[in-house]
Amino acid sequence: MSSWKLRDIIVLSSLSVVFAVVYLIFLQIGNVLVGFMGPMGYEVIFGIWFIVSIISAYILRKPGAALLSETIAGTIEVLIGNVTGPILILSAFIQGLGAEAVFAAVRYRYYNTAVLMGAGVGAAVFSFGWGFFQSGFAALSTGLVISMFIVRVISGAVIAGLLGKWISDALARTGVLRSFPIGKAAAQSANQQRTSVKQ
Repeated sequence: MSSWKLRDIIVLSSLSVVFAVVYLIFLQIGNVLVGFMGPMGYEVIFGIWFIVSIISAYILRKPGAALLSETIAGTIEVLIGNVTGPILILSAFIQGLGAEAVFAAVRYRYYNTAVLMGAGVGAAVFSFGWGFFQSGFAALSTGLVISMFIVRVISGAVIAGLLGKWISDALARTGVLRSFPIGKAAAQSANQQRTSVKQ
């Protein structure tokens, strides 16, 4: 954390608060989907519960950003009314750890689409492993469990990875993130494109 600046902490905290509210809203959406689709209802949108880890890591590009943002968001979600209780904080920690593991695997050097989608997949895999025991997936049929796993992985890659990248890039284009790594990378890419056009 020695390389973290106050602005990094403020951005990470702000994102965690915003997405804690988003998570709580999507819990209700998930409940509706379960009424129509059974256990698969949550899996379709499960990637939304990993998204703050992807966005925070992509914007800040610092070790620990994915893990911290997800854990803080889970903590705030409990404080503002998620009835799951404190166990949700552990679930959020495990989700963040899954995303963090992918960024760590590339030594925090790459934040391209493939890595961001991979981080979403990592969060999905870690969370499903935890959910298998904590949520009693073992009582379900093997075919259903495998299908749930596949859908969660896809949701993690698409909703957390791709949508997280799109949201972050949209914010970067406004200029509000120009002093952060994502903004500097976008400016560098734009300069390279201009240079290429001139040549």
